[in-house]
Amino acid sequence: MIKLYGVKPSNYYSLAKAILLEKGLAFEESTQPPSQEEDFLQKSPMGKMPAIEVDGVYISETFAIAAWAERTQPEPALLPSDPIEAAKVIELCCHLKLDVELVARRLLPAAFFGATASDEVLETTEADLEKGMKAVARLFQGKPYAAGGSFTLADLFTFYTFGLSSSIIQTIYSKDLLAGYPQISKLMSELASRPSISQVEADKAA
Repeated sequence: MIKLYGVKPSNYYSLAKAILLEKGLAFEESTQPPSQEEDFLQKSPMGKMPAIEVDGVYISETFAIAAWAERTQPEPALLPSDPIEAAKVIELCCHLKLDVELVARRLLPAAFFGATASDEVLETTEADLEKGMKAVARLFQGKPYAAGGSFTLADLFTFYTFGLSSSIIQTIYSKDLLAGYPQISKLMSELASRPSISQVEADKAA
């Protein structure tokens, strides 16, 4: 049995869980928050979420978990069979994570945990996010999915990138991160009803 380690509110945990659900892989959840304790570091070398356990072997990082799942259960595919199309999906995922989600995450402590963000951090984050959103928009297809005609890993990254990032930006700047990006907004609404995502979100709310 596959074990998924982490906590439900985490967007990365939710992403990994949705991947497993999309693949129809049986798993059980083990609630373990991020930790620098040795027990958790054996599962995830940086003590971050999520991690999975497969036959006594631990795998951390959502990209690695997605790569394992794709090879373990090829259908339904989350990456196109064409090498260039697959690379474009991964490219979009990277920009979503590196240039939007991780940039917005700089303000997560201020948005949700009472920390204070300096004016410099507020200014640089806003500028970097604008660049990141433009980069994502250049790659985003929305016809009808993030990377083109079929549902892929990029759609899961889209949902769990903007689910967190939009909330942070609304809280800190009182503005809609997706204003001016109607294709992304439309897809976000549609993805919310996808069975894997709706199950993850329902489990979080329970």
